[in-house]
Amino acid sequence: MTRLDVRDVPPMNRHPKIHDAFEELEPGETLTIVNDHEPKPLFYEFQAEVDAFDADGYEVERVEADEFVARFPKVEA
Repeated sequence: MTRLDVRDVPPMNRHPKIHDAFEELEPGETLTIVNDHEPKPLFYEFQAEVDAFDADGYEVERVEADEFVARFPKVEA
């Protein structure tokens, strides 16, 4: 599992950084993102643009008011 905390990453750089990290995953692995808000726009972006994204396996958990942990699984080969 790869964990990426993007809370300190400037907002305009977050999505490219997340996409790059997801691309490096092996099929069947999951990218876990820690963010300061629920990443719904990112979910929809992945759902529309990333064929390897397993949208059915997506999960998000609100840990604190400014901490959301989202899991973006990559489709198994």
